[in-house]
Amino acid sequence: MTAEQITTAGAGDVRPRVEAIELSKRFGGVQAVRAVSVAIAAGSVHGLVGENGAGKSTLSKMIGGVHAPDGGQLRVDGEAVSFGSPRDALRHGIAMIAQEIALVPAATVVENVFLGLEPARGSVVRRRELRRRFDALNERTGFGLPADAPARSLRTADQQKVEILRAIARDARVVLMDEPTAALTADETQRLLTTIRALAAEGTSVVLVSHFLEEVLDVCDTVSIMRDGALVRTAPAADETPQTLVDAMIGRALDVMVPPRRSAPSDAPVVLEARGLRRTGVLEDISLQLHAGEILGLAGLVGSGRSEVARALFGADRISAGEVLIDGSVVRLRGPRDAVRRGIAMLPESRKDQGLLMLRSVRENASLATVSQLSRGGIVRRGAERVQTRDLAGRVDLRAASLEQPIVSLSGGNQQKVLFAKWLARRPSVLIADEPTRGVDVGAKSQIHELLVELAAGGMAVLLISSEIEEVLGLSHRVLVMRAGRIVAEYAAQDATQETVMRAAFAAPTRAS
Repeated sequence: MTAEQITTAGAGDVRPRVEAIELSKRFGGVQAVRAVSVAIAAGSVHGLVGENGAGKSTLSKMIGGVHAPDGGQLRVDGEAVSFGSPRDALRHGIAMIAQEIALVPAATVVENVFLGLEPARGSVVRRRELRRRFDALNERTGFGLPADAPARSLRTADQQKVEILRAIARDARVVLMDEPTAALTADETQRLLTTIRALAAEGTSVVLVSHFLEEVLDVCDTVSIMRDGALVRTAPAADETPQTLVDAMIGRALDVMVPPRRSAPSDAPVVLEARGLRRTGVLEDISLQLHAGEILGLAGLVGSGRSEVARALFGADRISAGEVLIDGSVVRLRGPRDAVRRGIAMLPESRKDQGLLMLRSVRENASLATVSQLSRGGIVRRGAERVQTRDLAGRVDLRAASLEQPIVSLSGGNQQKVLFAKWLARRPSVLIADEPTRGVDVGAKSQIHELLVELAAGGMAVLLISSEIEEVLGLSHRVLVMRAGRIVAEYAAQDATQETVMRAAFAAPTRAS
């Protein structure tokens, strides 16, 4: 299929703004992209979807100058181009916002936005003009970012907004966005989608790489679906549904809903309890009980204190007041090591920063939590380590070419499965799962949902934290809602709805069981 044979919906010129013609890319023995042709219309929003490892990010990086294709041709406004770097792509009006945030931590927000574009007279930056331009961009997007705050002081969602402002500031005619809403709240996501529509209305082409299929269908004119490095089809977004996208991505029919929830025993003992936990300026009067065989959902907006509760229960953050009880006994958790010894495991919000050693192998990562059991005289017994890792890999359905494969080379979903395997090796009684499906494709998400249900059915107590309300509602036996560092509502599964949870998250009603 050639780019000329691909029809795209959306406003703009008849001639595509960008054409990828039979583009291919190989990394070692892996064929990441296989002769893919796609055309991006001017003034359109073009979605790019597929499982992790399908090749969508690699394709966008070839268009953005990050990777040089091994074969095929790239055209911009009908002219054949060859990019050696993202800077070359930017000269042709193509800007890329990568999934991994790349800001100068010590520089301010306004300095990061206009890095390399500072208005100057001689060698002196015209600060007033710089601020005027920033204020105009800030108002246009409605982001409300603090101009003079250091980038490192911002939470992830706000750092993502700085990246978006930086691309807009460069007057790019094509903006490639790789998972731009992964760290945003529902309200922030809607603002970003509004900004994307406004960019397209002004003539900018936006390529949106995303796992959030509802967002893709809501904002995109056209959707291209990839599987195993190849293009499955390109079609108007209006002709697709989440189910048709999933079926094409997976290559088979897949239920996009969560698996059936199994009832928790009514007489199940309390395994983990918090009484009046307080951390000055962060948490206030946190009290909860987690029963064996139960999935307890913790919902709320980004910044509400959900992850801070998880870290306090895991001993990663010191508490100012309150008690933590395990199996009915008060314990003092001086750090995660104490929590692990007492049967608590935690999947952190960021697997790359807090959960895995990205340059180490699958085997080494899967055995991180059990090195002491696998060692004799300070030496790791490699045979026992390999046997354990193979068993765990089968249990979580890990897809890797080899146990010696570096974690960094795996898809997001498979990285998350290794993180599960790491903790399952210790047979914990409590699993704290903070955003367990963030950045994974729909196939891996379905498998992780099934794994969580299976673990709870086997008697494990699960504390589930997720920004996806549907995930919390679908998996949890009870739901707690947080706002401003407090638990403000509690619902049984049958009483929890998206409306009630969101109303509690925003309005902070009186807690009611």
